[in-house]
Amino acid sequence: MLRQQLRAISSLLTSITLIGICVGMTSTLLSLRATIENFGTLTTGIIMSAYFIGFLFGTTRAPKDIRRVGYVRAFGGLAALAAASILIQAIWIDPTVWFIMRFLTGFAISAIFVIVESWLNTMADNKNRGTLLSVYLVLIYGGLVVGQLVLGVADPSGFVAFALVALLINLALIPILISVSVEPTTHEPRKVPIWGLFKLVPLGIVNAFIMQACYAMFYGIGPMYATYIGLSIAQVSLFMASFILGGMLSQAPIGLLSDRFDRRVIMAGCAGTAAIMALILSQLGSELVWLIYLCVGLFGACALPLYSLGMAHTNDFLEKDQMVGATGAIIKVGGIGSIIGAPAVAALMEFGGVNYFFLLIVVMTSVVCVYSLYRVTKRAAD
Repeated sequence: MLRQQLRAISSLLTSITLIGICVGMTSTLLSLRATIENFGTLTTGIIMSAYFIGFLFGTTRAPKDIRRVGYVRAFGGLAALAAASILIQAIWIDPTVWFIMRFLTGFAISAIFVIVESWLNTMADNKNRGTLLSVYLVLIYGGLVVGQLVLGVADPSGFVAFALVALLINLALIPILISVSVEPTTHEPRKVPIWGLFKLVPLGIVNAFIMQACYAMFYGIGPMYATYIGLSIAQVSLFMASFILGGMLSQAPIGLLSDRFDRRVIMAGCAGTAAIMALILSQLGSELVWLIYLCVGLFGACALPLYSLGMAHTNDFLEKDQMVGATGAIIKVGGIGSIIGAPAVAALMEFGGVNYFFLLIVVMTSVVCVYSLYRVTKRAAD
């Protein structure tokens, strides 16, 4: 059954893998370029937050686009918008322009994710949802790793790296536009208010808010943090790639475990281990770069699967016609967390110290761990 489902959406998964490469390149590219242009830590954090403000608006727009033009045409239009916004950032190096373009990029990418994740959730059931979402995220993380490695040999101070991102986004259109696969029926989805979803599955909302804030911190400010502790540009690429590679390798086995055991227990274990790794990383300097790569990889292996675990846990309690609306609501909540995350950690680093980067992540992942265990005591597993 799972193999048939994966074959049916192979073109969709190919397209989203290419999008993953672009997302992986863009955040690190802009963070490094902002450092080169001396934008400053706080300004860079604000620019990075624009992506997540756009992310928030994109989650509202995506369900409307799906109803109006269908999954495939909506995907195509949004990908074109993302490519254009990246090229404008290469042409016009200015914090205000970058803020606006990062908003448009976030808008387009978040709407694409809503389209893809809604498509996947309509095809899954409670017995294989964790596995199917894990396969999807493994491909995204694989793309993110490739994006980091490509950026390691591209010059962030030039035009070529930006042009390459735009090219790959356009190439991502080809598999989905020429596919013969039948997209899901675009029936009228039921609206799922955030507060209603919180009352139904509170852990899904809390997890989305906190973990997306953590991801925003790491992707947006992580490259800058790595340069501050003395890593070279090539080492920064490996630092980011190690984080994503860890998540890619752990995603499928953790997703499989979550289909067989209580997802909340798995979430608690992942979040608690991520907190320990972040605490260790807060004490490491560039003289132990191999240990940094190892701990960052383990941190990613525990932290990155938490998004799909929370999404799967939430959809376990929903009807089919709620899934598009719920996916948008979850991404919207995550977008709010992301908007707060990058500027918050940037401000702490600006006015406090570099070590606050990982210490804040320790606190946030610990909250997810404790709350997951608390929810086990309040409700039986589905």
